[in-house]
Amino acid sequence: MIVDSHCHLDYADAAERPEILARARRAGVGTMLTIGTKIGDFAGVRAIAEGDADVWCSVGIHPHEAAAEDDQAVASIAALARHEKVIGIGETGLDFYYEHSPRVRQAAVFRAQCAASRETGLPLIVHTRDADPETAVILAEEKVSRGVIHCFSTGRQLAEKALELGFYISLSGIVTFKNAEAIRAIARDIPLDRLLVETDAPYLAPVPMRGKRNEPAFVVHTVARVAELKGVSADELARVTSENFFRLFAKARPPERI
Repeated sequence: MIVDSHCHLDYADAAERPEILARARRAGVGTMLTIGTKIGDFAGVRAIAEGDADVWCSVGIHPHEAAAEDDQAVASIAALARHEKVIGIGETGLDFYYEHSPRVRQAAVFRAQCAASRETGLPLIVHTRDADPETAVILAEEKVSRGVIHCFSTGRQLAEKALELGFYISLSGIVTFKNAEAIRAIARDIPLDRLLVETDAPYLAPVPMRGKRNEPAFVVHTVARVAELKGVSADELARVTSENFFRLFAKARPPERI
């Protein structure tokens, strides 16, 4: 079995979703984590998870949405996380590439979600782009010890700091891209027991599916490439990353068929 540890199933049309899930199952993807990015859309994200025993969700505010969400919405995260299908906080973090929200507001909302992670005991799901030093400082200062740097596409220093803090690293289709040798070099050095895999669907479809809308079924291509980098079989990589997922997201239940 493979786990897609980060996707956005709510971005697909409702009519398409059953077949997207069916294709994932046929590809061997047994569990998916669909991600919350803003509080106003959370009910829809949660409903998707409620509708399938092997789909889980997170609740959080993406850095792009930090300025649009008021303090009341930010303060509601911990309470919303009590739902049985919510297994993580985020995605949160810093994005200084697009800067859709002011940096100060991004940092404040990020810190609030670090606090929600500590309060609930749920792992933090971190997005970071062009903000490695600032992300590392906040995680260290907020003393968050359980989480994942999702869709890893950054530098070695942040990878090492995240591992030091107890975080996992999740690799997406980026690791298959022609120009991603620097990411592959870091991936080779990440301990197997701290790796996850993801699609970030509908974005970042892996080779050989580049140019198509990404979906959880395509995670098999990322698994194959990461397995090659790590010198293990695809089946072994799938097994280890699935075990890692359920160790980190301990509130989630593995499928009964495992």
